[in-house]
Amino acid sequence: MSPLLHTDLPRFVAFGEALTDLICTGLDSWISRCGGAPWNVARALSTFGELSAFGGAISCDVFGQALWQESMDASLDPRFLQQVERSPLLAVVHEVHPPRYFIVGDDSADLHFHPSGLPQGWRQFVRWAHFGGISLNREPLAGRLLALAESLKAQGVTISYDPNYRQGMDNRYDDTLERMARLADVIKVSDEDLCGLFRSPSPHVGLGQLAAWNPQATLLCTHGAQGATLYRGAQEWSARALAVEVVDTVGAGDAAMAGFIHACLHREPEEAQLRCAVAAGAAACLQAGARAPSLAEMRELAAQVQLVG
Repeated sequence: MSPLLHTDLPRFVAFGEALTDLICTGLDSWISRCGGAPWNVARALSTFGELSAFGGAISCDVFGQALWQESMDASLDPRFLQQVERSPLLAVVHEVHPPRYFIVGDDSADLHFHPSGLPQGWRQFVRWAHFGGISLNREPLAGRLLALAESLKAQGVTISYDPNYRQGMDNRYDDTLERMARLADVIKVSDEDLCGLFRSPSPHVGLGQLAAWNPQATLLCTHGAQGATLYRGAQEWSARALAVEVVDTVGAGDAAMAGFIHACLHREPEEAQLRCAVAAGAAACLQAGARAPSLAEMRELAAQVQLVG
């Protein structure tokens, strides 16, 4: 008898880290917030109405339980989230303006994610897989995720990659950066990512190298208050940033990635893809924390995005 396959398996999965931000709010005062770049993207796609999952491992303690609960509240597929008896992955944000932090995660839960534990038949349904964040810089998890990305690419799954430059992504990350850039169908970067990853004061150096490694890739480059640009082959589209009252920019890039993927999954034209990216990123800035905007918010703001050029 053939194994039973569930028809509600997601067509989008983001792989990598889910973590807890411990944020200093004053003398001996801290708050915790759920986050992690790939987890943020998966949650936002689910909020937009996609069958979405986050493939990663979290702890079983109070921090892991909070991540589990927020994942369930966002309707992420629970079959892809693995809970293990390990310590939590923490980002200790000891200064907020400008943000300064360090990672606590020696042998933490995220490193113990195993693709072999995912639900049977999931590869038959997935159409888009997203990778990025600090997970690709943390062994032995990074090696597993690279192998998974390569096998999914060979299967015909669309691969997106957001390196999300962070401390510790030095020249030891260069090989991973090149491997992921060469296989990705979509690469999302900010100007700050490009300067940090390629150790250059000009983002154009990194942008040129990405295009040289993978001329067929679609590049989504965000410029903060200056908007964003979409490159596809010899064509490019640029959009102005929306004038919104910014409360917090945490997670804005992840929301922009989710908005872009949502538009791509629905086969919208390039102009709409860029508008959705800019709008979702702006919507995420309206409240504190890595907030997942609603589909209605994104659509309302997308109608206000102005293309230039």
